[in-house]
Amino acid sequence: MTIKTHRSALKSLFLSVVLAFSSFTSFSQEVPTDDASIAAGKQLFDTNCRTCHRVSERLIGPPLAGVDERAPSLQWIVDFVRNSSAVIASGEPYAVNLFNEYNKVVMTPFTSLSSDDVMNIVGYIKAEASKPKDDGGQQAGQAVAGGDGGAPQYLNLILIGMIVILVLLVVILLFLLSAVKRFLDQKELTEEEREVVHSPITWGTVTRSRGFIFAVTLIVSALAFKAVVNALYSVGIQQGYAPRQPIAFSHKVHAGEYEIDCEYCHTGVTKGKNATIPSVNVCMNCHNQIKSGTLTGEAEIAKIIRAYNENKPIEWVRVHNLPDMAYFNHSQHVVVGGIECETCHGPIKEMEVVRQHSLLTMGWCIDCHRKTDVNARGNAYYDKLLELHEGSMTVEDIGGLECSKCHY
Repeated sequence: MTIKTHRSALKSLFLSVVLAFSSFTSFSQEVPTDDASIAAGKQLFDTNCRTCHRVSERLIGPPLAGVDERAPSLQWIVDFVRNSSAVIASGEPYAVNLFNEYNKVVMTPFTSLSSDDVMNIVGYIKAEASKPKDDGGQQAGQAVAGGDGGAPQYLNLILIGMIVILVLLVVILLFLLSAVKRFLDQKELTEEEREVVHSPITWGTVTRSRGFIFAVTLIVSALAFKAVVNALYSVGIQQGYAPRQPIAFSHKVHAGEYEIDCEYCHTGVTKGKNATIPSVNVCMNCHNQIKSGTLTGEAEIAKIIRAYNENKPIEWVRVHNLPDMAYFNHSQHVVVGGIECETCHGPIKEMEVVRQHSLLTMGWCIDCHRKTDVNARGNAYYDKLLELHEGSMTVEDIGGLECSKCHY
């Protein structure tokens, strides 16, 4: 037996001893059943696990329903989630069989998850697996908050009102003209005067009249004015903007079909101002194994692998962009406010190509702050304010319209 073989055997033996010792000495673990732990587990599952796993369906990895009963122990689940490679290298039979069954795909190690975190995930999986099958489909996303906040809609109403008034004036003038004719017919008129009173109304006489020329001029001027105002209000607005990206990434496939949580790729959305664009390393967490699909998909995946091998970032084209003088913080809205991504970004799970769904104008933001209630339940900091506002208050009520909130 060579020295290399001895070292390999000793290494496997050492890992086996360490895992066995950790399992033996670990605290007594139980799968949590309280609502708070299950809610925390759902958040962790959506962020870390949903990319490769489903509760009841096979995806890249096995379905997780009943994992607490199939696995050798709860501690084994914790060890495997935190470092599956070490468990497999120890030669543990269940881990080795699982590794071989799923084409020797190595699971990403989640060393940042504690034992309690893993147990919360297991608790969520167990609770989800026990629910009756729901064929009613997923709940629709939240309605898009806020209006467009622009003035052109008021101009439309004004223009319509002007047209209605002009029509009414024409009708009134026709009635007056008819009344004047009847009145003059009762008078003694000369032949020349009677000819003037009963002169026929033709298209030529109407179009040459001063009243018609004035009405046409007024309508044309109003339409031109509205067009100018609309153009001014559209400066800086990119609603519907959907630029071509260097790689044809489909949110419909990733976020919709495979239900990958937004936070898995946009890791900054709960931590700071920017949601962040995922690096090529995040893409390769899946695509180091997934290289097949449609012909278009294979070509696009090849671009990701090429960028990874050449150590070059993917030059994504920014879709949503606010002016430099406007401050917006994702974590404040997502974590504190509990705002769903679809509220501002629209039906992102249905988009093959991402587009700007909302106006993202100052008026749009202000309208949302005026209508959105503050999520203050269970927060003692807001108790007095809730009393003053009779149980509910909007963002506007706590200073959400102050200039310095968004402009610094």
